[in-house]
Amino acid sequence: MGLSSVRYLSLLVLVMTATLRMTEGEVDEWHDSIGTEKVTRLHFYMHTSSTSKDPTVVTMAEAPTTKDSPSSFGLLGMTDNILTEGPEPTSKYLGRAQGLLAASSREEWTLVMATGFVFKEGSFSGSSLSVLGRNTFMDSIRELPVVGGTGLFRFARGFAAVKTYWQNTTTHELIEEYHVTVMHY
Repeated sequence: MGLSSVRYLSLLVLVMTATLRMTEGEVDEWHDSIGTEKVTRLHFYMHTSSTSKDPTVVTMAEAPTTKDSPSSFGLLGMTDNILTEGPEPTSKYLGRAQGLLAASSREEWTLVMATGFVFKEGSFSGSSLSVLGRNTFMDSIRELPVVGGTGLFRFARGFAAVKTYWQNTTTHELIEEYHVTVMHY
């Protein structure tokens, strides 16, 4: 181990030790700075396109048997979908839905989603919500868990009720409507 590595580790131990030695008053001050819990309800639309010249979802990998599967089991994709205030693509831009999708059922169209809803415009600009869970994609209404957040959504937990607003199975374009309820500080 080089000298710079030793210095780095020494500094890391010093910082960790100082962090662990917060006084009871400092802990109370940190806790009080969190604020009071709020409930926020959001409504927005997510636009997905997989075959356009500028796709918002792409296939990253697939199992050798994915193409023979009725549910595309084993498919892994990456998303960078657009979030808008209304269903029209020209509606006010709010942000992006960025994450991973995996076709996780051999019997039905079901995705496991790990997605960050990143708000770049509007009153929640700079904040994000994290969704991690099972999306029964073909159901008319789906419920997805919100498991965290950043910025104004710190300590978020809640759910998103999602329904397909419009889809074109030929061009593989999709607009989903999201009603999100989160509790946060």
